[in-house]
Amino acid sequence: MSDDTIVAVSTPHGVGGVALLRLSGAHALPLALQHLSVEDLPPRHAVYCRFGELDDIIAVYYPRGYTGEPTVELTCHGSLYLQQALVQALVDGGARLAEPGEFTLRAFRHGRLNLSQAEAVADLIEAVTPQQHRLAVSQLRGGYAQKLRELRQQLLDLASLLELELDFSQEDVEFADRTRLLSLVEDANTQITALRGTFHLGNALKRGIPTAIIGRPNAGKSSLLNALLADDRAIVSPIAGTTRDTVEETFNIDGYTFRLIDTAGLHHTDDPLENMGIDRAIAAAAAADIVLYVHDATRPLSEALDDMQSLQEAGVKLSDKHLWLVLNKTDLATSSGEDAKQGIAVSSRTGAGLEHLRKAMVEAVGSDVGTASQTLLTNARHYDALGRSNEALLHVAQGLRDGIPADLVAIDLRDALYHLGTVTGEVTNSEVLGNIFSRFCIGK
Repeated sequence: MSDDTIVAVSTPHGVGGVALLRLSGAHALPLALQHLSVEDLPPRHAVYCRFGELDDIIAVYYPRGYTGEPTVELTCHGSLYLQQALVQALVDGGARLAEPGEFTLRAFRHGRLNLSQAEAVADLIEAVTPQQHRLAVSQLRGGYAQKLRELRQQLLDLASLLELELDFSQEDVEFADRTRLLSLVEDANTQITALRGTFHLGNALKRGIPTAIIGRPNAGKSSLLNALLADDRAIVSPIAGTTRDTVEETFNIDGYTFRLIDTAGLHHTDDPLENMGIDRAIAAAAAADIVLYVHDATRPLSEALDDMQSLQEAGVKLSDKHLWLVLNKTDLATSSGEDAKQGIAVSSRTGAGLEHLRKAMVEAVGSDVGTASQTLLTNARHYDALGRSNEALLHVAQGLRDGIPADLVAIDLRDALYHLGTVTGEVTNSEVLGNIFSRFCIGK
C-alpha cells in the first residue's frame, strides 16, 4: 500500500456548474490546508472557504473516508481551467495524480469493500437502466459475497482439520468428520451451481437481452428494427437480400435493455456471401434469449411454420427461449384475423401492434427475473472462478466417497478454497487487481 496522497477530479470531464476534487492519503488534510483560507476543517462539516486566489470552494474533511484513509473533498466551480489549476496546486504541494480506480482499490485494501463490492462500484457508475442499477446495488451491498465467505470459512475449518491429520499420520487418527465434510461439500456445490445458473440472465440484464429478428427476405425485419428503435438504423429496400450481415442496436423498455439483432433473410441460395449472412442469422437465433420470427402477413402462414420447423431441424432449440411469430405488414394483408391468433400482428409502417410486442418482451423478461433467485450473478470473472471451485469440490466429494487419503482430498479442497477466495478478495494477486481496477475512471 502506497503512502502517497493522491488527487483527482471525481466528476465527469467537461464544463459544468460545479466539479468535485478528491484528495486521499495520510497527508490529505495538511496538504489541503496549505491552500485554504481556514486553519482547520472540522470532521464531516462542509466549510465555505477560499482556495488560494483561484476560487471560493466548499471543503469537507473525512478522517476515514471512502478509501479508509483521511480524505478531503473540494467542490469548486466547473471551469476546466479551475479544475486543472486546483489539481496542479495540490500536486505541486506534494500529492500525485491518482491512477484509474485507485480510490476504490484503496477502499478494498483498507477493508472498506470486498473485491466483488469494489467491482460493483464500476457497474453502479455504468448503470443506465433501473435493472442494471438494482443488480449493481445488490452486489455492492454484499449480494452473494457474504454467503460465499461463510461457505469458504466452513470449508477452511475442515481443510485445516484434514491437514492436521497429516501431522499425526503415524497414529492413524481422523480429526475431520468425513460425513460432515461430504455433506458440507455437496451443499456448497448445490449453492454454487444455483448461483452460476443465474449468470446468463444476470449478464443479459446487465449488457442487454439478446433479441434476434429473423425471417425470410423482405418480411420487414429491418423495418421492424427501425420501428422499435424509432430510428432509421437499418437500410430498408424492396430488393431481396439487402441485409447480409447482422445489425445490432440496443433500446430500453420499462427499465430493461434489449439488444436487437437484425439478420439476413432465411432462404436457399447459391450466393456464398448470402449464405454467410444466413449462417450468422441462424447463429444469432441460437444464441438469443428472445427470437422474433417476422413473417410477411400477405404471404401464406405455412411458410413461416415451415421455416421455424427447419430451424429446429438445424439445431436451433427455439423451444428453449421466448419465441414469437410476428406477423408484419398487416396494414397490407387482406386475410381474416385467423392468422393473427397464431402470432403478434404488427405494422412497421403504421406502428400498429408495436406496443403489444414491446409489452410481451417486457413481460417475458420480467417472468424470468421473477422465477430466478433474488441474487443474480452478473460478473464473468466470478462465473469462471465459481466454475473452477465447483469442479474442485466435485473432486473432493468423489474422493471422500472413494475413501482416498486425506492429503489428496486436501489438495482439491485447497483448490476450491482458492477460487472461492478470488471472488471476494481473500485471495488476490497484482495482475487480477490491475485488470479489475484499470476499467475504473480516474476519480473513482
